Amino acid sequence: MIGEILRSGEVFHAINPATGERLEPAFAQAGKSDVERACQLAWAAFDSYRQTDPQLRARFLETIADHILALGPMLIDRTVAETGLPIPRIEGERERTVRQLRMFAEGMRRHDWLRSQVDVALPDRLPLARPELRRRDIALGPVAVFGASNFPLAFSVAGGDTASALAAGCPVIVKGHPAHPGTSELVGRAIQKAVAECALPEGVFALLPGPSYALGAALVTDSRVKAVSFTGSRRGGLALMKLVASRSEPIPIYAEMSSINPVFLLPEALSLRAEKIGRDFAGSLTLGVGQFCTNPGLVLALHSSGLDRFLQSAAEALAASKPAPMLTSAIQAAYEESVGLLTRHSKLKTAGCGPRVEGPNQVQPRLFVTDAREFLDDERLSHEVFGPSSLVVRCPDVDTMIAIAEAMEGQLTATLQMDDADMETARRLLPVLERKVGRIIANGWPTGVEVCEAMAHGGPFPATSDSRTTSVGSRAIERFLRPVCYQNLPAQLLPEDIRY
Repeated sequence: MIGEILRSGEVFHAINPATGERLEPAFAQAGKSDVERACQLAWAAFDSYRQTDPQLRARFLETIADHILALGPMLIDRTVAETGLPIPRIEGERERTVRQLRMFAEGMRRHDWLRSQVDVALPDRLPLARPELRRRDIALGPVAVFGASNFPLAFSVAGGDTASALAAGCPVIVKGHPAHPGTSELVGRAIQKAVAECALPEGVFALLPGPSYALGAALVTDSRVKAVSFTGSRRGGLALMKLVASRSEPIPIYAEMSSINPVFLLPEALSLRAEKIGRDFAGSLTLGVGQFCTNPGLVLALHSSGLDRFLQSAAEALAASKPAPMLTSAIQAAYEESVGLLTRHSKLKTAGCGPRVEGPNQVQPRLFVTDAREFLDDERLSHEVFGPSSLVVRCPDVDTMIAIAEAMEGQLTATLQMDDADMETARRLLPVLERKVGRIIANGWPTGVEVCEAMAHGGPFPATSDSRTTSVGSRAIERFLRPVCYQNLPAQLLPEDIRY
């Protein structure tokens, strides 16, 4: 979306995953010339936009939030039609999207993002004098943001990546996810309207719709793009990382790709409340048809009667769950393929499954169980299954649980279900988990990421491509900033925000 969208040329449609029907209208696919124009406009807007007064940038973010809310039921209805997700989920996601924008606006007004520092001159210092040094952060440049399939609002056109990049002073070019083009256009027009109302350059925002992989490749390899943000599959993230690495100028890419979010059921907690833990686990597993990056895809526990009770309780809850469609037919097909491989695996047993499904793109939740040795011997069992499937690993002792934690790839989260008597076991696990994950949870569930100052949503590879950052929370802005130091510059040349 650069100016008005044309309904000509090559077009594509959204599909309602709950019914399989094609949705109108048709949407024009962006092409190479659209990428060129978007990047040209973004680069032309960069210096002007990055130097805008923080108060203006705050008002811009708040205006975007206001225009998204003003879309009312039209946005909710279209998003439900394109995703098959229920109205309360979409309403909650809209609220989260607005809250992210307003959180960064508040940070702009407080100047939180600057991280400025002044070291006064020491002309008489021996043996060497020190010059006056002033440092502040500035925006990196235009940012390419890839909309996520599973968060059509909160990790899409105006989601956290866009909000934090715009707050940093970076123009944003969004590669819209092809599964929800109507939702993307509605939100994109809300941003476009805010750009005009705040008298900002047109190139501050652009939306490029279309299903073509070539579209994304052209965007991330354009020399005017200075950072990339992606939420999606490991395959997609690695492909983008290779494209970025092929550039003559290296740039940061923040790719969230793969996580199975292990849950550790510690012995005393499992003994005391196995049934409740089982029910709550099933609720987390099936939430949103398991299409969360923080879905609990692995459970570790000691072989015990408590584990047997947990499995029975979880299986009963799964059997009573309500079938719902996955986001797209491609995601549904990938889930069925992955679950089929697990079902045929000679070392796995099915511990529970959801009810029979009949509607388009619906899937059965699945729970599998295996022993620690089999799990450690087959690295495929640690691969993410995107959807409501999880694997329980029976461990002979705590040392084995810790060994599995050591062998894990990087994760977004790890969860400890624990009681007071489990404190020593938790203390042994904690140093390992700190090295492996971005968020450690006690007696909760990983699904659900709070937008707030203290949140860290990231983790070591392959959870993300850069474990030093977070994509949620106020510190997400740091991904799109870099420091500049000013040495002995006359006051009249210094940027206003460090001229004191």
